[in-house]
Amino acid sequence: MSESIKEIEAKLSAVSLDEMPEAALPYRSDERAGVQKLLASFDKKKEKLDAERARMEKMFFYERKYAEYEAICGIDEVGRGPLAGPVTACAVILPKHCGLLYLNDSKQLTAAKREELYDQILREAVAVGIGTVGPEVIDEINILQATYQAMRIAVGSLSVVPDLLLNDAVTIPGLPMRQVPIIKGDAKSASIAAASIVAKVTRDRMMAEYDRIYPGYDFAGNKGYGSAAHIQAIRELGPCPIHRRSFITHFTGEESEA
Repeated sequence: MSESIKEIEAKLSAVSLDEMPEAALPYRSDERAGVQKLLASFDKKKEKLDAERARMEKMFFYERKYAEYEAICGIDEVGRGPLAGPVTACAVILPKHCGLLYLNDSKQLTAAKREELYDQILREAVAVGIGTVGPEVIDEINILQATYQAMRIAVGSLSVVPDLLLNDAVTIPGLPMRQVPIIKGDAKSASIAAASIVAKVTRDRMMAEYDRIYPGYDFAGNKGYGSAAHIQAIRELGPCPIHRRSFITHFTGEESEA
């Protein structure tokens, strides 16, 4: 008696997608439409996995190019543009033979996928460092210098000293190791993409906490960016302690001291 379609599905679901072609081989000649539909579904999943692996192979181009360096660190930041909250940078050193998939510019990923990858990156990375600079310092030294400072803090908090930095578009002043700025690096380098994801999740969680501390501005939703509702809240409620005064003078009528 031949296996039922449910039995075949359970058997194939129990193996990895890499094992699927061999496991599915005995059922290729099964003419039942349900079996062929099931095999087509698994084939599609395998094709997607192979395509993602090919994409990730390209994402490790710079890590392979500079493979003579022992500790290659990707750096990215989030939060340069918002009206409120900190600028947050992350530095990530991935292992030489990293099997992570789906790394990409954090803006190209869903919030759920970022959270999933965040946990994977922290679990598999050689080292992860975070740097955060708050609104008072941003107002004092300007956002570009604050971004550089956050990046230096991130690098300095790594448990492993990197000997090469892959940066998203910038060269960070005041660091001794070699730096390679890469335009749109978070979409071209796995290490920078990983830093982008960790920085984004870290800052988003901070803004969700600020939303509880300073209600009325919807920081959990807008993350401090200048949405119409956020700007209206500033006009109605006035700024709160995490607003960047130098960013909101044209909404409040205050003179910037920066």
